[in-house]
Amino acid sequence: MSGDLSLRVGRVAAPLREQVLDVLRQAILDFRLKPGQRLIERELIEQTGVSRTTIREVLRQLAAEGLVTTIPQKGAIVVVPSAQEAADLYEVRAALEALACRRFVRRATDEQVKQLRKSFREIERLAKRRDSDVQEMLAAKDDFYDVLLDGAGNKAIRETLDSLRARVRLLRATSLSQQGRSAGTVSEIRDIVRAAEARDEDAMAAACEYHVNQAARSGLSGLAELDDEAANVLEALGA
Repeated sequence: MSGDLSLRVGRVAAPLREQVLDVLRQAILDFRLKPGQRLIERELIEQTGVSRTTIREVLRQLAAEGLVTTIPQKGAIVVVPSAQEAADLYEVRAALEALACRRFVRRATDEQVKQLRKSFREIERLAKRRDSDVQEMLAAKDDFYDVLLDGAGNKAIRETLDSLRARVRLLRATSLSQQGRSAGTVSEIRDIVRAAEARDEDAMAAACEYHVNQAARSGLSGLAELDDEAANVLEALGA
């Protein structure tokens, strides 16, 4: 692993294990720890300054979230979702987010609709900036979906999507990394917002499904590239 990952955690009020979990999770989602990369316990201990027990607990949690996988006799690596796993996740995401859109139209206040437009403007602003990066866009999309789910007011939808959040965000990062994807994202989300403002639940649900389907095409293309890289890593490990 690279020695410049800045994984060391601070001694703050949050439990140390949670701090380390947040730091490593974010490193994976930021692609500082890349899909297919081996996670060596000794190096993680040196970089974070915590015990082996804490590192092992964190790796188990990351495995439960679907971000890390363990190869017998070889150790943990950052997961590379298979094409089928990714396709299944996109399918679930499309159905749940379309349902959230329908609930948003029925339940959201006028102020929440305005907030949806405001969060979209930030996505649009970042897409126009030459110096913006994928992580800024991901944060803006997180804000957009927070507004959407708040307005939908369905706890079950939010909890289910939250349980998939890390893997969905990893796929979003893969999708947005593809050349030209940001422009398509802006156009698709604009259609979602316009349908919300028109209080047209069919149009909003359809726009959302279209957006996820386009993201799926881009994300699966990105995964194909990652699979080639990961295959080399796994071959080097003798897996």
